[in-house]
Amino acid sequence: MKNKVYKIRGMNCESCAKMIEIDMEDAGVKASCDFVKETLLVEEKEGPEYKRKIKDIIKNAGYELIEDTEHG
Repeated sequence: MKNKVYKIRGMNCESCAKMIEIDMEDAGVKASCDFVKETLLVEEKEGPEYKRKIKDIIKNAGYELIEDTEHG
C-alpha cells in the first residue's frame, strides 16, 4: 500500500475536514484530512477502482480534487 496526498479545494472550516474523514471511514478508507493545508492523506490500496472511490467520495461531499502525489 502507498500513502497518497490529495489536494482538495472547497473546504471552509475544520468541520469540512472532519466530514471528509467520516465519509472516508464509512467507505472503508483510512484517511486524515488537514483543513489548513487543504490536503487528504490516504492509505491507498492498489487498483484504479480504489482511486475512483476516493474521488467519488470527495466529489459527493461537495469538494474538488485538484491534484494528488505519492508519499512513500
